Amino acid sequence: MKKYIVATAISVSALMPLSAYSADGTLTFAGTLSGASCTIKVNNAGSDATVQLPTVGAGLLASQGAVAGATNFTIALSACTGTAKSVRAYFEAGPNVNAANGTLVNRAATSPATNVAVQLLGMDGKALKAGDPSQRDAASITLADNAATMVYGAQYYALGKATAGAVSTSVTYSIEYL
Repeated sequence: MKKYIVATAISVSALMPLSAYSADGTLTFAGTLSGASCTIKVNNAGSDATVQLPTVGAGLLASQGAVAGATNFTIALSACTGTAKSVRAYFEAGPNVNAANGTLVNRAATSPATNVAVQLLGMDGKALKAGDPSQRDAASITLADNAATMVYGAQYYALGKATAGAVSTSVTYSIEYL
């Protein structure tokens, strides 16, 4: 009986498809590290800063996609070195970024508002998705006298019917030297 089971197992395994692998090509990665750098100030503070959104009624954020409290902030660059001709900010993916829509997740520790996120606005005033490569399609600002000021924005964004409470989040940004 054991020989029959072993023979059957061998026969069945012979009928199973075998995986095949082959090398079809080579990927080469190339890039450039810029020697450019600038002094950065956000809203006339340091490179790390808090952008205070206004207090708004939760009723303004009653349905998914509703926005309120748009607030501009500046990223000013000065004393830029290197050969870059223009710059723009890139808002990175990270633990506070909702990968599905690019908004910033509310991480308020005490009495957080629900169904609300923070949405970033590009220099054109349109919504941008943090962590999304499409940011690299956005316009850049020309450096003049080794300086530039970029104006971005942020606003509350309803994920559903928002409830009252605190909103706090953060995002990492980097400057792209072009």
